[in-house]
Amino acid sequence: MGGGRLRVLFVSSEIYPLAKTGGLADVSAALSMALTVLGVDVQLLMPGYPKAIEAAANKSVRLELADFMGAGTLRLISARTPDTALPIWLVDCPALFERSGGLYQDQHGAEFPDNAKRFAVFNHIAARLALGELIPGWRADVVHANDWHAGLLPVLLSQAHGKRPGTIFTMHNLAYQGLFPADLYAQLFLPEEALTPDGLEFFGKISFLKAGIRYADRLTTVSPSYAREILTPEYGCGLEGLLQARRSDLTGILNGVDHRIWDPATDPHLSGNYAARDIRGKQACKAALQSELQLESAPEAPLVIYASRMTDQKMADVVLEALPSILERDVQFALLGEGDSSLEDRFQDTGRRYPGRIATRIGYEEPLAHRFQAGADILLHPSRFEPCGLTQLYAMRYGTVPVVRRIGGLADTIVDANDRTVRSGTATGFAFEQATAADMTGCLDRSLKLYRQPLAWRRLQRQAMRQDFGWDRSARQYLKLYQHVVPEAPFEPEADEDCSDNGEARLMAG
Repeated sequence: MGGGRLRVLFVSSEIYPLAKTGGLADVSAALSMALTVLGVDVQLLMPGYPKAIEAAANKSVRLELADFMGAGTLRLISARTPDTALPIWLVDCPALFERSGGLYQDQHGAEFPDNAKRFAVFNHIAARLALGELIPGWRADVVHANDWHAGLLPVLLSQAHGKRPGTIFTMHNLAYQGLFPADLYAQLFLPEEALTPDGLEFFGKISFLKAGIRYADRLTTVSPSYAREILTPEYGCGLEGLLQARRSDLTGILNGVDHRIWDPATDPHLSGNYAARDIRGKQACKAALQSELQLESAPEAPLVIYASRMTDQKMADVVLEALPSILERDVQFALLGEGDSSLEDRFQDTGRRYPGRIATRIGYEEPLAHRFQAGADILLHPSRFEPCGLTQLYAMRYGTVPVVRRIGGLADTIVDANDRTVRSGTATGFAFEQATAADMTGCLDRSLKLYRQPLAWRRLQRQAMRQDFGWDRSARQYLKLYQHVVPEAPFEPEADEDCSDNGEARLMAG
């Protein structure tokens, strides 16, 4: 395996279509595919959740370990992803990953009490695989670890004797830190000297996320603006001091869209396909969605969607507060998402008071998410902070105009439709400043005013649909980082290109 190609072990707790709770799964799948197209030998690694094992193709057990780290029998399964045939390793440990509920929580929404042990075992297997200790003939040149679930990998690899892989750690959302009681440390088989404030100790607890930030060779996050924001107390989640110290190693690389999956011209989930040059099929998608959601059949009524986790980050409380006022604007409103159970209940109660005007779908269904994007006119996508966001990128691709808060990746991807940008044809959506109901509804009013100017609205839709948020440019930026941490690796990308635009922002000290 390898044959002179740059060998990357890409480690993630979820990868589409095998397991998904959010954008991490989409990014893990699409970025890995884009890197493979560039000639990188990418090997994926994720936990062997039962549904993931069931869905994977070409499965074979390559290794079995008895009672690994006291977690019972563990098997390392070699497989292929069912959609792209990328090579993937599944860590099959039934005692840790075969359980009811979600990937990280039980059926009642409570975190699994053994999450520290679950993902510590996962990290130890990843480290041994990367070092060539498990599978003869393959070891990694680079380990790309994603989010707190893979945060221990840089620590473990820093302890390796002799040559070790270079390490990249990507922070997809700093708010999720993998915090656990310090008295669990002995169960995690980590070096004693790492449990210090200069290591992975964080206010008396163990932080898997801090471990990745502290010990990785290079750090990335998923948009240039977020890379700058996390250096501040407002958005640094208590880690801004460490991030400031490592700012010369921090790069913001914008996430992309997998156009194989998210493209209204070919999307199999839609009742009608369409493209920027001819968007007539979008009206059929709107009619079909109104029917599916039991909304009034009203072709001219603006259909506003909120497709998001119902959390404080996503300003779900503000949307709920503003909803009666929003409905006074003669719009329809449809929600797709899950999160805080009290917010779910309140959205459903509000929906019952406005039959035919509001539709709520609690949970997440991939085909329905596609139909939401195709059938809507406006995406309401506010956020108190936003590392990147994929929903607004999908919306633009589908001709659904985003209304966002100007923060993080939303600021990097949406050009506000004001007099100047509408005239110049550069606008792609609407953006507001403050995380308040008044600022959000004021911005929505601007979008509704333009909606009622059909020619101007069509121009805005087409401009948004023509934006290129594909993965090629971002994948090349990751490849440059890989080469930076292993400069001796014998690899050259297909072609170099200028990456100085807002797709990448290296934060140099000073």
